[in-house]
Amino acid sequence: MNTWILLRGLTRESRHWGGFPALMRQAIDNSHVVALDLPGNGSLCTQRSPATVDELADVCRAELQRRGVRPPFSMLALSLGAMVTVSWMVRHPEEVRGCVLINTSMRPFCPFYRRLRPANYPTLLRLALSADAAHCERLIMDMTSRRAAGAESTLKDWITYRTQHRVSRGNALRQLVAAARFRTSRATPTKPVLVLASTRDALVDVRCSRTLAQAWQCGFAEHPDAGHDLPLDDGPWVAEKISAWVAALS
Repeated sequence: MNTWILLRGLTRESRHWGGFPALMRQAIDNSHVVALDLPGNGSLCTQRSPATVDELADVCRAELQRRGVRPPFSMLALSLGAMVTVSWMVRHPEEVRGCVLINTSMRPFCPFYRRLRPANYPTLLRLALSADAAHCERLIMDMTSRRAAGAESTLKDWITYRTQHRVSRGNALRQLVAAARFRTSRATPTKPVLVLASTRDALVDVRCSRTLAQAWQCGFAEHPDAGHDLPLDDGPWVAEKISAWVAALS
């Protein structure tokens, strides 16, 4: 059985995958899907988030060991979670079969103003200052999603998650610092990589994903209409691209 590890991004938790893990199980035969929370998020919200991506990866590795989930894994990750995945793959290649990276960015492949679009800076400041769960989650949805159908139902779920597992400002800041500081090698990874991106990503410039895929000469697909949260906006498209990629590797 092929185990897939799923990692979300900045301040998000495993429940933010919604129904996507079920799509993965349907799309890839004989797959075991494990969605992890980064330290400081979700069920681990009382933990202190490390301020480096390497440390975030180390905590995730330790959690899998604690659960008895053994490598090698395939990995699917979004945004900051994709940086964690790259750190994991580069430092522990024997544990990773391959990985799918969604709407991510990292040095040295793109400048800071593409890694986080400057238009989002005021919104991030409002998020840092607001204690209103509904207001914060509405801001996040506006930044990360182009989805219309089911948006209000999803927003209700997100507000519940924030109320139950509030991410502290300190943890959010440390995760932001970890993402900003992360740098990886220009060298092409030894493991298979698929990069998925959204043309209409309002948070991270799509050129970050394009440049990464070109530099690493890896698989690449771009969705024309989705936002940053590509699995939310078009989960079936993501599952289809991954299924085809996995089949091509067989």
